[in-house]
Amino acid sequence: MTRNNPEKIIYSELSYVINGLCFKVQGELGRFCREKQYCDALERKLQEAGLNYKRESDVSNEYVDGNIADFVIDGKILLEAKSVPYITKKDYFQVQRYLHSAGLKLGLLVNFRSLYLKPKRIINAAL
Repeated sequence: MTRNNPEKIIYSELSYVINGLCFKVQGELGRFCREKQYCDALERKLQEAGLNYKRESDVSNEYVDGNIADFVIDGKILLEAKSVPYITKKDYFQVQRYLHSAGLKLGLLVNFRSLYLKPKRIINAAL
């Protein structure tokens, strides 16, 4: 049986802080707001935490155009917020496409409509 090695978890401390902020946002707003409302609240939380971020960040490259991620935090983690009944493969592929286009290692896919918030860590295997 192998255990997770904390040294191998990508951006463990930063992602822990971001996940905590997402839990606070859902706790304050509940499950039935629009995506923009969650992003507005998350932006306020990021500012209060003093984290460097870009909202609605263009993550296009020379080959792929028009990719706009909800947040790129500290130039390391891409966060895509959703407010949908459930996450689909299309949502995973969207984050993978954004990660690949931006050259980032880690993406967080967060569905605020879930009964129990479960941020999904998505790794860019190409890096």
